[in-house]
Amino acid sequence: MSSHEHHTEHGVASPEITFAHEPAPNTKRIWKTFWILLVLTIAELALGLSHYAFHLEGFLLLFVKGAMIILSLCKAVYIVSIFMHLGDEIRNMRLTVLVPLLLFIWFILAFLWDGVAWRNLRNRYDKPATEQQAVPHDQHKPKAD
Repeated sequence: MSSHEHHTEHGVASPEITFAHEPAPNTKRIWKTFWILLVLTIAELALGLSHYAFHLEGFLLLFVKGAMIILSLCKAVYIVSIFMHLGDEIRNMRLTVLVPLLLFIWFILAFLWDGVAWRNLRNRYDKPATEQQAVPHDQHKPKAD
């Protein structure tokens, strides 16, 4: 038996091996991600709260809403590229994920646009549908005493 082994009641125990903690090499990347997401989030909050604090109207309101959408999309792309590791993948792998996502977003926008157009056309050309009142059924008419 070697001099480094110790006897216990359950058998031979090896001495504990410990290593000093060394920071991971990607710590800078984690902090960079934290600061980028923090700045984007603070900018989004500032724009969103400015809408309520200053009661923006017209072009300025559209600008703030557009900027918030762009900031949100930037955050989404950054989160997907970092946390889903798509930023480290080859181009074809990124396109395999991004093209269906963009098509899905396009479908949503197309359906919303079409729905608004249909509503506007229906209200413009089908006036009786909006102006006509329903005649109450005999059971719902007030009874004469």
